[in-house]
This record gives sequence, structure tokens and C-alpha cells, in this order.
Amino acid sequence: MADRLDFVDTHVHFWERPHDKLEWVWLADDAIHPQLGKITKLKELQSYSEPHLREDTAGLNVTKIVHVQAAIGSADPVDETAWLQAIADRTGWPNGITGDARLQSPDVEGTIERHCEHANMRGLRDFAEGDYLVDPNFHRGYALLEKYDLVYDLDCTYENMSKAADLARKFPNITLILDHAGFPQDRTDEYLASWKKGMAALAEPENTVVKISGLGMGDYMAGGCWTVDTIRPYVLGCIEAFGVERSFFGSNWPVDRMYSTYETLVDAYVEITSGFSQDEKVALFSQNAERVYRI
Repeated sequence: MADRLDFVDTHVHFWERPHDKLEWVWLADDAIHPQLGKITKLKELQSYSEPHLREDTAGLNVTKIVHVQAAIGSADPVDETAWLQAIADRTGWPNGITGDARLQSPDVEGTIERHCEHANMRGLRDFAEGDYLVDPNFHRGYALLEKYDLVYDLDCTYENMSKAADLARKFPNITLILDHAGFPQDRTDEYLASWKKGMAALAEPENTVVKISGLGMGDYMAGGCWTVDTIRPYVLGCIEAFGVERSFFGSNWPVDRMYSTYETLVDAYVEITSGFSQDEKVALFSQNAERVYRI
């Protein structure tokens, strides 16, 4: 496809197994992903890092990337940020790093401080325990993101989006990014209606934004293979709820590599937004992500 827009990919994962400090427990031979099953194609990749992503994205005008925490199970989450920063210093990617920290921990500030010693650190994601969106201990840790000028990547389905909206209202100076379009896991009309209601609630606070990514996972979970038509309602639903100015794209690579090529995914985004203005397309494909992640 000629005349491609620049694309800032806001959701990628790297690994290098084995590693002397880092663990990716979700890629262990005996691990079963709670939503995606055995993920055999991913486990077969002992390494997926900057050169592999360059190969997958060749000719597609991917200008910048944001890496989102993936070395789950590591003793010290800052080791992943240090590893990624070294890759960035050597290769130019990733431009932004979303690190891992246990926000419910009373000593989490020390972890955040050490993350922020690395130049490309931009945000946090925490697969926290329990009903954490209303947990005062989580709120205490979350509040620190304002002090360190960090954004927060949230994995949240429609059932909890009202709680997420309340969190955003309580901390209006922290940007809350909804990952994977709210991780829609079915493709029925009823599910779409419930998802839209949740998305509208989360979009009410002005400090929330949506990352349109990972939609191939939802079709897989619903028992199908994604197409432009199956993801179109969710892509457009995100933009309808949050507006062009608070939406941007990501790939969830290489996880969504199990469901298509990178070019197929980007071309789907291009096709779905073909009726948008040039300025709107630039905002969705690059400018909004550059602003939110400061890259």
C-alpha cells in the first residue's frame, strides 16, 4: 500500500529466553494462558526483540514503539526496564517503556524511583490482586504516578469500566490508558452493547484514553478468526466513545502475530479509518501516542 502514514505502535512485547535475571512465566512450557490457552506459536519463539520486530514491520512506516511489561515472574521488575533501555540505547527501540510495579505494596515508590532512572520510562502496568480499582492500597500507589510523571496502562473489561472511571476522576492529573480496547471477548450483539455502555462510562473523565489493540485475541476467544468486519465495530466504537483526540492504535505484537501478519493488521486499521480526514488519521496512527507517551 503506497503512501503509508507513520505508525507509532503503542503495544509490543520483547523477550530473550533464557535470561540471567528475567523470567517470562507466561511463556513457560507448561504455562496455560488464562484466556488464550497454550499459545504454542509464541512459546516456540525463544527470542522476540527489536530485530524481529523490524523484520515484521519492514516497509510499514513504524517510526516509534512503546514496550509494555512482559517479563512477568522476574524477581525485580526494574531489571526488565534496564534490559529494554539498553536495547533502546543500542537500536533506537523501544522509544517508550511501560514498566511493572506492585502498586499495592507499601514500598512501591522505591521501585518506581528505580524505574525512572531509565530515560525511556513512561508508565506502569500492574496486574494487581483482588478488586484493586477500589482498593485504598492500590490508590496510594497509583497516586505516585503523578509525582513521577507517568501514565498508567489498564487491562479492564466492560464490567469494571465504571470503577476505572471513578479511579480516573479521583486522580485527574494521571492519564489512564485503557489497553486492548477494553479486551472485548465476544462478538455477539449483546456483548457489543454492554461493551459500548462500559466504554461510554470510562470515556467520561477527560484524563482517560483508549489504545485500540489486541482485537485478534477477542475473535480467537469467541471461536473465530478476526477480519476487518469483525473488528470494525470495536475500532469505531472506541473512537466514538473517546473521540479521535483520545484514541490511538497498537499491535499487541507478537501476541497477535498468532492471528495475522503485521501488514494485515495495519491495513485493517487503514481500511476502517479510510473515511476519516488526514489530520484525524495522523492523530490516530502517531500524534496522539507521541503526546500521551511523550515520545
